[in-house]
Formats: sequence, C-alpha cells, structure tokens
Amino acid sequence: MPKLSEDPHVHPDCQLTETTLGRYTEIGKGSILNTVTVGDYSYCDRFCDFANATIGKFASIASFARIGATDHPLHAASLHHFLYRSGDYWEDADHDKAFFAARKARRANIGHDTWIGHAAMIKPEVTIGHGAVVAAGAIVTADVAPYTIVAGNPARRLRDRQPPEIIDRLIALAWWDWDHAALRTALEDFRSLPAAAFLEKYER
Repeated sequence: MPKLSEDPHVHPDCQLTETTLGRYTEIGKGSILNTVTVGDYSYCDRFCDFANATIGKFASIASFARIGATDHPLHAASLHHFLYRSGDYWEDADHDKAFFAARKARRANIGHDTWIGHAAMIKPEVTIGHGAVVAAGAIVTADVAPYTIVAGNPARRLRDRQPPEIIDRLIALAWWDWDHAALRTALEDFRSLPAAAFLEKYER
C-alpha cells in the first residue's frame, strides 16, 4: 500500500462522477462513486459501488460494498429503465429529469469511525450512526444507531459496540475532528488504551 498523503489516492479503473474526496482518503481498484462525498481518512477497498451518499470521516469500507443502491419505479406499469432513460431508446424522447432528481435526493449517510463489511449493502435514505459496524453481507434497510453492530438480511442489531455511557462520551469527544498533528500525538493512546481510559485522559 502506498504511503497516504493529504491528496486522495484513487487506485486504477475507478469511475468517479460528481464526487468529492477528503484528505488522506483512498478509493480501491475498480470502485464506482457517483454523487458521493467522502470524509477525511475514509477508505474503501476494491470494487465498491456508491451512489448518492455522504460518507463521514474515518469510515472503513470493505470490498464489494454497495451504498445508496439505486432503485426502480415500483408504482408504475413497468419498472424498466426505458421509463426514465427514455432518450437511450427514442430520438424524440428525453430522460426523465424529475426521476433522476428524486433519486439523487435520497442520500445514504454513513457516520464517522464506521466499519462497513465485505459485500454489505446500504439502501438509500439510510443513516449509519457514528461508530457503527455493518457485518459482511448485511443488507441495511433502516437506520443504525451509533456504535451498534448489525448483521443479516435485513440487518438486525446484534449488540452495542460500547456501553451507552461510553457511546455518549465518545460522540461528545468527537476525536474525528482533531487535526492531523493531534491524532499523531494521541496515536499510542489510541492503540493501547480502552475507550474508557482514553476518554478519561482526553476529555476536557
């Protein structure tokens, strides 16, 4: 793996459209991002597919994850994309701009310090709270509370990642907003201290 810098590192064969990448971000080989914002230090592994999503800082996203999977018009007589990609089929027809605008507005939101497992899928308009974990292969159709671990299809809560009083304090500490130098200063404590001891040292 190359040494990361403030400039985003995008591996080969990626397609990025209307996408903003933060500092120290990394996008794995073959990934497709369309209308996505990726926060500082977040990364995804190979062949991820994200659409209409806001990803926070320090998100760890495994290969083949899909976030904001687009959908089809279930209410109409047909759900095929000739309804909204009409210009691809007829010279005298236009794409359905209203459909695309509505799809783009249905954003998925991934919090800070999250872990999205291999081949997990997160549907549009779902929020994954700060510190949450989505297990490999999970399909998430509803919001996930902060520091909650979910798994399955559809995803269900397994347990909290931290006790409730620790969760509240970690969110209040918001270490993900620290600058690069402060993170380096605290690195050994991140590595060695349990969350409660880390909080006792760094809460002001």
